[in-house]
Amino acid sequence: KYTSFSIFYYWINSLGQKTSIYNKKENVHIPPGQENKTTAISYNHKTMPLESTSSTGTYYCEVQWNDIRKMGKGVFVLVRGAGYVQTSYRWEILITLTTILAALSITATALLVWKRK
Repeated sequence: KYTSFSIFYYWINSLGQKTSIYNKKENVHIPPGQENKTTAISYNHKTMPLESTSSTGTYYCEVQWNDIRKMGKGVFVLVRGAGYVQTSYRWEILITLTTILAALSITATALLVWKRK
């Protein structure tokens, strides 16, 4: 009864609209002696790069055996137009700070030497 099932991947957008991504029918062979045992099979589905911000929503996987349906909790994906932009200025800040400290050090040394004379 449970050796034939269908797998559905889909997403639901912020308006509650369901969009199918991928469907697959499976027939699993059970080796002799393994009947009436619980087992788990992993299925991976890789999505293509998301094209626009309208792809934002919750993505689900669902499995159906005859009249039984089991759905995962879903994964929420937020798609932004600009993507991720790293805003780290560590090197620029370090070089600027080092330059300022060096200039102040040279100025202070010059003032001390000039004052001694």
